[in-house]
Formats: sequence, structure tokens, C-alpha cells
Amino acid sequence: MSLRMILAASAVLAFAAPAIAQDAPAAPPAAAAEAPDEAPSAAELELEAKGEAFKARMALMQGEVEAAIVGAGSDQAKGMADVDAILARYQPDIDGFIAAFDAFVDAETATETDEATKTEMQGAKTVMRTALGGLPAQFRSAAQSALAAQAATPAVPAATPAPAPAAE
Repeated sequence: MSLRMILAASAVLAFAAPAIAQDAPAAPPAAAAEAPDEAPSAAELELEAKGEAFKARMALMQGEVEAAIVGAGSDQAKGMADVDAILARYQPDIDGFIAAFDAFVDAETATETDEATKTEMQGAKTVMRTALGGLPAQFRSAAQSALAAQAATPAVPAATPAPAPAAE
């Protein structure tokens, strides 16, 4: 497995992490600057495509979670129930990308002859599996914090028009 694939997977993870209440997503690692000159294999291109699709799904999930938080108002129980339902709906996407990454690393490891590189590849697999598997808990925790903050903020009453001056 090339350094490029580890960096690409890291970029997927960086964009997949919850950014509830943040203004802008974090910048991805500079994978292009550090990428080796070798052409990507078909398997690498396939994993990159799956990574892009995964990032898109996680962006959709984030938008739905943010909407559920706003829609819940001060009702934290409703907000968390909605967030949990959203996370459950996207869990197969997370599991699917973990499986695709695992399969890619296992296939690459099988063809590698250098034991140090094999160990590095399996370590990267473990790190990605743990990080990606923890995404639902991260989203849930961020949602709980956002809902608590939202419930603690007093609602601003709608402006009422000033009474008309009395006619003399």
C-alpha cells in the first residue's frame, strides 16, 4: 500500500469527522505534495472512489444531524432520538467503507514482501477501523453538546410591535 493511500484514507477520515457548530471543515492533508510518482493501481483508484462516495454520505449525514438538532429546539430527548435514528440509517455506510478499506489493506499486505511495511499497513488498518468505527459516537457526543447548549440558550421572543399612540 502506498503512502498516498494512507494519506487519502486520512483525508476521508478528516472530512467524515463531525463538525457540528463549526464554520468550515478542516483542510485535508497535503496528499498530493507527498504522493509518490507511481501510478495508482486499479484497487487504489477503486478505494479512492469509495472514499469520495463515503465523504459525500458523511456530509449528508452531518447535514441531517444538524437539521435534527435545530429542529429539536429545546427538546433534547426528541433531538437525540432523531440523531440516533439518523446515525442508525448511516451505520451501513460506515461499516461498508471499513470493510472496503480492510479488504484493500489485506490484499495489499498479501502481496507485500517487506515485513516492516506489512506491519505498517496493518497498523494503518487498525487506526482507520478504530477511527471510522468511532464516528457515530463522535457525532452523538457532538449532538448532545449542541442540544444541551441550544436548550440552555433562552429563546428570543418575537418582536412585538409598539402600541400605536393614543388618539386625542
